[in-house]
Amino acid sequence: MEVFSKSDIGLVRSQNQDDCRFGVISPSCAWAVVCDGMGGANGGNIASATAVEYISSKITDLYKDDMTKEQIGELIAEIVVNANMKIYELSLKDPELTGMGTTCEFVFVKDTTVHIVHVGDSRTYAIRGGKIKQLTEDHSVVQEMVRRGELTYEQAQNHPNKNFITRALGIKPSVRLDYIEANFIYGDVLLICTDGLSNCITTGDMVKICHENRGEDLINKLVDKAKEGGGTDNITATVIY
Repeated sequence: MEVFSKSDIGLVRSQNQDDCRFGVISPSCAWAVVCDGMGGANGGNIASATAVEYISSKITDLYKDDMTKEQIGELIAEIVVNANMKIYELSLKDPELTGMGTTCEFVFVKDTTVHIVHVGDSRTYAIRGGKIKQLTEDHSVVQEMVRRGELTYEQAQNHPNKNFITRALGIKPSVRLDYIEANFIYGDVLLICTDGLSNCITTGDMVKICHENRGEDLINKLVDKAKEGGGTDNITATVIY
């Protein structure tokens, strides 16, 4: 199992408020976390960096090889819940950080199971045999409108409120998170990204790039393609295969 990751400021923003990290525990076990921060001059940076640092530290300390699927799911959910509280408590100590928050994609793969804890509008995709499936559902105003039948998927892509999210780490003392399990087989590619990638690249291009490339070339081409598509936000992508 290999993991590659890249975070880029993009072409418009003055600072990069995304953050990411990953670890390979064994040939059949790896994890990755991707966060997209928001709020104030420095709040977004601090929120995403705090989440990534906390989650990375805790999974390294607390994961044990003999854990069951259920135990892994409980562990990663608990880590994210605690990361939320850590960010929230930081925001209370400094008025300039009030309202800071971050999305969170925390993905843990062991053997044939993908565990995902998801908050916000960063995404996890699975690419298999030339097809792509979005494993997460955006926590956003526009996605809720799609779910209610008020917008089509196509209309949602260009909606002015597209970036208004309904859940994030650090905004409140508690957070509602999604936990998703999926199957993982040899040849699959997991793509974990912030909206700076998913808003500026088609799923068709995601599949093509992931099918034709590996390693640093793969991750660099994904980021470059998002820049070609406008590069309007910070761009972060991680692949596991």
